[in-house]
Amino acid sequence: MIAESIATQFDVPGRLVALKPIGAGNVNDTYRVILRTTFSEEQFILQRINQAVFKDPVAVMANMKAVTDHAHRRIEAEADHADRIWQLPRVIPAKDGKDYVVDAKGGHWRALSMIASSTNYEKVNEPEHAAEAGRVLGHFQRIISDFPTDGLADTLPGFHITPGYLASYDRVIATPGAKERLQTVSEARRLGKFVEQRRDFVGILENALEAGELNLRPIHGDPKITNVMIDNFTGKGTAIVDLDTVKPGLVHYDFGDAVRSGCNPAGEETSDLSEVYLDLDLFGALVRGYLTEAREFLTEGDRKYLYDSVRLIAFELGLRFFTDYLAGDVYFKINYEGQNLNRARVQFALCESIEAREGKMRGILEKHC
Repeated sequence: MIAESIATQFDVPGRLVALKPIGAGNVNDTYRVILRTTFSEEQFILQRINQAVFKDPVAVMANMKAVTDHAHRRIEAEADHADRIWQLPRVIPAKDGKDYVVDAKGGHWRALSMIASSTNYEKVNEPEHAAEAGRVLGHFQRIISDFPTDGLADTLPGFHITPGYLASYDRVIATPGAKERLQTVSEARRLGKFVEQRRDFVGILENALEAGELNLRPIHGDPKITNVMIDNFTGKGTAIVDLDTVKPGLVHYDFGDAVRSGCNPAGEETSDLSEVYLDLDLFGALVRGYLTEAREFLTEGDRKYLYDSVRLIAFELGLRFFTDYLAGDVYFKINYEGQNLNRARVQFALCESIEAREGKMRGILEKHC
């Protein structure tokens, strides 16, 4: 097995005992590696970077290393005054000193330290869980907010640029395969109408950036609830993981995605759309936790567009799932035919729920901002 051979090439002491696939991610292959010496056991995370998604894995690792090194220094500097031990995965070097290992087929692998005695969850369990998730994101954004964006490569050009996803959708729906699916699947036609009704909204964040109301900062890029680690002993948030998508962007992408994934109790994979809604109690708690950390670096312009980011990111992910379904499932991993169509249905239903709660959501944001 390739992974077993790769696992022993990183600078971690011990002999390989076990290698277990873990996680439910849609992109990278991930394993837990266990090594033992006579006196100790070491565990770390091994991942094969999906080069169909991340075209420049060397740049991905350079971003990850630079940002985590910076974040670790900030965490250490603030440790004496923190109410918890904040953590962040460390990039483990290979035995040759590089931040990755390349296999015989050109695949790039990386090793990351584990966040010990912590758990990630598929769904938010209660308001305090939402508050901790918000605080973890706000803390991460704060400690990297002073990292210069010109020190980061744009490893995913167009990522979270919603007008670009709409343009991709338009190209796909013109293909024979997409036309056939739209003709034969009534639910696909319904979702197509949903998209058409929101075309004028998709440029709201990019227009604000162009107008100078918003500024680029380092962002996580994928802060969904499954990437937030909760300490098993204290119940407090301790870290955010999956740092592939760290790059320059708008903090709104992160905030919107955190709300989208954390405040819908039904999760992303339900088939019952009646279960899908934006839970205002969870939203209020997440906002409270987020702004505890993020308030000091957010500008007035940043605050103005927080609600819009939540609506937009739910729509955007639904659009991406829907486009992938129409294209023949070429990006997101699926376990059954039509899974990406169902994922799109869920996100669009969530978008509708967000729209229906706009007034109350803006009120919550104003209260905490």
